Amino acid sequence: MTDSAATPQVTADQKHRSYVIIGCALAVVAIAVGIQQTFGLFMLPITTELGWGREVLSLALATQALMIGLATPLVGAIADKWGAPRVMAAGGLLYGIGIVSMSQSGTPTTMFLSTGLLVGFAAASCGMPLVLSVVGRNVSAEKRSMWLGTVTACGTLGQFLVVPFSQQMISRFGWSAALIALAFVAALIIPLALTILRTGIGRAEVRSTQKLGEALLEARSHPGYVMLIVGFFVCGFQTRFIAAHLPAYLGDLNLTAGLAATALVVIAVFNGFGSWGFGYLGGRYRKKHLLCWLYGLRAATIYLFITIPASPTTVLIFAGTVGLLWLGTVPLTSGIVAQIFGTRYMATLYGIVYLSHQIGSFLGVWLGGRVFDATGSYQTIWWISIGLGLAAVAVHAAIDDTPVARMQAAQ
Repeated sequence: MTDSAATPQVTADQKHRSYVIIGCALAVVAIAVGIQQTFGLFMLPITTELGWGREVLSLALATQALMIGLATPLVGAIADKWGAPRVMAAGGLLYGIGIVSMSQSGTPTTMFLSTGLLVGFAAASCGMPLVLSVVGRNVSAEKRSMWLGTVTACGTLGQFLVVPFSQQMISRFGWSAALIALAFVAALIIPLALTILRTGIGRAEVRSTQKLGEALLEARSHPGYVMLIVGFFVCGFQTRFIAAHLPAYLGDLNLTAGLAATALVVIAVFNGFGSWGFGYLGGRYRKKHLLCWLYGLRAATIYLFITIPASPTTVLIFAGTVGLLWLGTVPLTSGIVAQIFGTRYMATLYGIVYLSHQIGSFLGVWLGGRVFDATGSYQTIWWISIGLGLAAVAVHAAIDDTPVARMQAAQ
């Protein structure tokens, strides 16, 4: 029940296969994550046209985030057993079907079922955790953190491309037609996943004889893993609240929808740099210390944003700064999981950590709409986000990131 620490000899053919696998995996995550980050643009047009309060769509989007979290450990376990490409291809098909169903929803119930449940399950089947596991197994341990950061950066590259596309479609054709267009984009995941499947194994990896149940028991008993689960909740709460409600928040301040879309694009651009940068730094410095800095700076950025009078300039500065800190948590958090336990069950173990992230996402999105409908303001949620950021600093400082005895023996 041991993993070999020796680096397997990689042939030229295996290296070529790795490049193909990584390229397709990066494209999958760009599409899957890019689409997820556009749903905030639909908040005002859908609620205005259908005459709903913001809590209706907020609850659907929050349920989507929660469903992604609940489904990720399940699809991760399936992927660890039967292969991630098969799961990703099925997820791409369901993604397209779910978004088309969302475009035809005219009642809160149908919007909840399509946007919350179906799209959520589909997004989990082709989302970041599965792609991270695919890439993590096809790169060397020394470069793993950097490549995990590259995966995360490509998620925001998708946001950079899909957000302006979605905004243009909404402006020209309405929200329903825009969603149908996004469904066709989601369907591109299918041929990309099938290409990964046909390509086969890239980098040679020594297989572990450890069983999934043994891996879960091992993780449960490791205090560092438990602390990662607690800490990642904060990232989900903060980022999904901002992604879902920032356009509406800026609209309440009489700032334009175009500025809101631009702010999301700026977040995407700077997140690309930040995610890759934190991944690069994670290969050189202790990841848990970088996470402490990231959460502390994010709390400070939110504080300055809500206490300084809003203007197009302050909005774009906020977007750029928070973008640098947006998903740099992902390569660091997933890197710690691989560092402690290895990559054999990375999809499952990171999927469980990711569940905590999505529970935070659910509460951030839903409470944002709930509190706004009750008070007419987002201020309470902004302050909760600041407090959670400071708590995350303390949590990550206390993480035990020591590899398990099995990994230490292998090394």
